Amino acid sequence: MIDKTTLPLVRLHTGRHKRALLGHPWIYSNEIQMEPAVKALPPGALIRLVAAGGEFLGIATFNPHTLIAARILSRDAGTTVDRDWLTRRLARALALRNRLYDRPFYRLVHAEADGLPALVVDRYGDVLVVQPNSAAMERLLSDILAALDTVVGAGTIVVRRDSTTRVLEGLPEQEPEVVKGTLDGPLALEENGGTFFADVSSGQKTGWFYDQRDNRAAVAAFAKGGRVIDFYSYNGGFAVLAAQRGAAHVTAVDRSQLALDMGARAAEANGVADRCSFMKTDAFAELERLAVAGETFDVVIADPPAFVKSKKDLPAGTRAYRKMTRLSAKITAPGGILLVASCSHNMEPALFAEQVARGLNDAGRTGRILRSSGAAADHPVHPFLPESAYLKAQILQLD
Repeated sequence: MIDKTTLPLVRLHTGRHKRALLGHPWIYSNEIQMEPAVKALPPGALIRLVAAGGEFLGIATFNPHTLIAARILSRDAGTTVDRDWLTRRLARALALRNRLYDRPFYRLVHAEADGLPALVVDRYGDVLVVQPNSAAMERLLSDILAALDTVVGAGTIVVRRDSTTRVLEGLPEQEPEVVKGTLDGPLALEENGGTFFADVSSGQKTGWFYDQRDNRAAVAAFAKGGRVIDFYSYNGGFAVLAAQRGAAHVTAVDRSQLALDMGARAAEANGVADRCSFMKTDAFAELERLAVAGETFDVVIADPPAFVKSKKDLPAGTRAYRKMTRLSAKITAPGGILLVASCSHNMEPALFAEQVARGLNDAGRTGRILRSSGAAADHPVHPFLPESAYLKAQILQLD
């Protein structure tokens, strides 16, 4: 247990407390009075955060070496951050997911919005995959795991420490660790009435992208009887669901043979393997080839990995989204459906929408936006941290 009365005091510069008072959970390093004692605090320490005049702002995690130096956990001065407190936070997160879904396949903890900044927990039935993406969550990990045992009681827990954000926190990237139970190959999961597979030890992120759940269902509704192509297909979430919803034929394109094999396995499990094909190639190369060949599809899906991993990538990434939209529009049949998405945190929604519009114009196409959306509800957004709404997706019908 950490006694709140002994927590170190960290003070902000004069006038730099206003965002925190308005609810923003992050404090940047240049807003803090970095006195020698403060600089000497260990990364991940718990602190009492106060304004320059001493006004209490919150109990927070702290790292003196990062741009986001403090992340507020609680605005109640009486809070003691211990295993019981973590258990209550996790129970609240679970209660929400139980209202959203009747099957245990979802993101259980989505960082700041669930009151546990930099912590991600995905649930695959009786298996939990935990990502402690900050020094504070790493320091609290033993209590987090114990609290998860109390709240969920999962048979297997895997800790993934390969997120690039850990490097910013001064943490090493490490191999996945099974800290409870056993793990024997890919896991089956259920989504939108289909069965899919995730490799939670070596797949991207935690092995699956639950965030696109609703967008997969939305675009699959247009697939019946049509010819569908899914770029950056990963484990076949869009592709196989489209086939399950009645597509005449679906082509899944990805550079990872492991991901394509997972997609093929899902196609078999859902009884649609005869209407699915899986192509290992570069998405842009295939888009160019199909556009030159004049081929068209009734539904085109382009859901790439982040083109903008940091702000320095923004100019090149912006051009890439525009180009992807142009080429995707070129191969969308008249009256057909196009889904384009971006999971780039640094790509703001307005800029993404602008690049989609420019890409359509470059392709000489017009149409209408049927749906603009973000992530599914198990990826909630902190109301005072809109920049954490990383996923953008548009579904369009093109003339």
